[in-house]
Amino acid sequence: MAGIGRNLKMGMIGGGPGAFIGEVHRKACRLDENVDLVAGAFDINPENSKEMGEKLNLDPSRIYTAWKDMVAKESVLPEGERIDFVSICTPNFLHFPMAKAFLEAGFHVYCEKPMTLNVEEARELVKIVEATGKVFALNHNYTGYPMVKLARDMVKAGDLGTIRKIVVQYPQGWLATKLEDTGLQQAEWRTDPKRSGAAGCMGDIGSHCENLAEYISGLRITEMCADLTIFVPGRALDDDGNVLLRFDNGAKGILHASQISVGEENNLAIWIYGEKGSLEWHQEYPNDLKFKPMGGPVQVYRRGNPYVADKSAAAGRATRLPAGHPEAFFEAMGNLYGNFMDTVRAKIAGVEPDPLALDFPDVKDGLRGMLFIETVVASSAADEKWVPMPKE
Repeated sequence: MAGIGRNLKMGMIGGGPGAFIGEVHRKACRLDENVDLVAGAFDINPENSKEMGEKLNLDPSRIYTAWKDMVAKESVLPEGERIDFVSICTPNFLHFPMAKAFLEAGFHVYCEKPMTLNVEEARELVKIVEATGKVFALNHNYTGYPMVKLARDMVKAGDLGTIRKIVVQYPQGWLATKLEDTGLQQAEWRTDPKRSGAAGCMGDIGSHCENLAEYISGLRITEMCADLTIFVPGRALDDDGNVLLRFDNGAKGILHASQISVGEENNLAIWIYGEKGSLEWHQEYPNDLKFKPMGGPVQVYRRGNPYVADKSAAAGRATRLPAGHPEAFFEAMGNLYGNFMDTVRAKIAGVEPDPLALDFPDVKDGLRGMLFIETVVASSAADEKWVPMPKE
């Protein structure tokens, strides 16, 4: 995206020593070599933040020991020197106050999911984004895969006909024991209601299922019947869940997410069934998309081939390597960052962004996610068979 004549300047909150997702963000955002990480508050422990900043060779004056100091000090720097946007890679309970502060200080925001701790915060953040006019992206990174974009565009083109049923799953096995008692940071905060929110497994990975189902199908969940379980004794939040879904066109769905499914790694998968055909995609084998037309042979679309870009401009834009060279997690997140940053560049240049650059989860997707999480929890606790999902 032309118009500003320089790399964007990025700040990061979280992603300190021992953090997983922050390092993924740092690598993914730089795939196109058009952004510089120049500032950060990387850990609640000042020494850890300093350690990470030094490791990243940042100017010592821009390695912050508190995120509020980062907001205040970056705000007074000249435009072009201060950060253009911040990436928030912290536990859930910090997303809202951090995003609010940076947006209101005039910065664009890229945020980890789920967006907030509750629906009330999510609704307020929607208003803040609208009032400030800043670009906000939410890291539902699976929507960055080329074959997910192809699936979305095939549904939109009518290749499946009217959608009748959606099955989406995300089983993992890493929390089959009480890892939070061993001091593992990633397990500790995800199982703590004060830091994670009302849901455990359903908030952490079930929200990916909701987002993927709505993104590909173009439909909206209207009602659900949920059964959440805590299988590991002494755990405070759900580690397994099964949900029946109803969509706004009359389609039905099944959503299953689990973190106690021993032997599973990250087995996110989705099946979309229409009146004329179906689609099947697996995150652990992301370069293939199966299309099963009624009365015809199974077709396998493979990422990187010209026929994919011919059918989906978004999938073509998201493809980085020739066919046969697998792309996966880093590239998918890099695609979201690329679209987000192209949109930020357009804002800075005062021009309209390329419509394809607007293809990233935004603040309204974040609100959908929080409505899903709170409705799942309410449905599981209710005596009613079906609980409606509130509208935005």
